[in-house]
Amino acid sequence: MSSLAVTASSHSSASAAIVYAALLDAESWPLWSAYADVEWDVPAGIDRPARVNDLRTIRSPTGRVCCRERIVEMVPDQRFSYEQAAGLFTSHRGSVDLARALHGGTDVTWSATYRRTLPLLDMLRRRRLQVWVHDLASYANSIVSRNS
Repeated sequence: MSSLAVTASSHSSASAAIVYAALLDAESWPLWSAYADVEWDVPAGIDRPARVNDLRTIRSPTGRVCCRERIVEMVPDQRFSYEQAAGLFTSHRGSVDLARALHGGTDVTWSATYRRTLPLLDMLRRRRLQVWVHDLASYANSIVSRNS
């Protein structure tokens, strides 16, 4: 089966460091994503930052496990990449790229590749990714606003 590549972009007034930190902060995901819970298998934090090959479990608002993701690449303040390790869409791979914007802030580009399934599902994936990247940028903006 062929693959579906989806890319969505947004802009945040926050620095790349703030956006990147939001991606790594599992506790913040329910504040800006449709997920109710994101939990690292080995808790990441100040004493032990997240690392490549770490696994995280993502749960829906109903408490069901949606998926398990493995971190495959981390370039601080620039790129965060993951792949589906278990779950319904095990062929899913994604990457969030951060770039300093010409007029300040950060341009956020979230790209994902899926195994193509149904046309309606492909359309929903495109929409969902655009919502995620917008919500991530907005959440980072709110951090800047709170700290101003």
